[in-house]
Amino acid sequence: QVQLVESGGGLVQAGGSLRLSCAASGLTFSSYAMGWFRQGPGKERHFVAAISWSSGSGGSTYYQDSVKGRFTISRDNAKNTVYLQMNSLKPEDTAVYYCAAGPGGLSIPEYDYWGQGTQVTVSS
Repeated sequence: QVQLVESGGGLVQAGGSLRLSCAASGLTFSSYAMGWFRQGPGKERHFVAAISWSSGSGGSTYYQDSVKGRFTISRDNAKNTVYLQMNSLKPEDTAVYYCAAGPGGLSIPEYDYWGQGTQVTVSS
């Protein structure tokens, strides 16, 4: 059974930082692309960042334009974990953040497995 468990969300002031983690189990982690998506209040879920599958460290990374230069996605295959380092946070980054695993891509249908989400709230 595949499980994705996010952690690291919370309340932070604008300009602050948070690091989200997503621990995966029940799948060959290195063979999956990993993505982060977010859903703000009253909004649809949208792509934030993704990292391709990788047999070693690293992988190709992709970002939504609004987070480029502020967010960094990374993976640690030894720990079956993907991270999202979020710097210079803005109130508009407030959302529930979800991690996902799948063949990869920038859209929701391209991911097979989803976590339960973690709340990020940025105060102004």
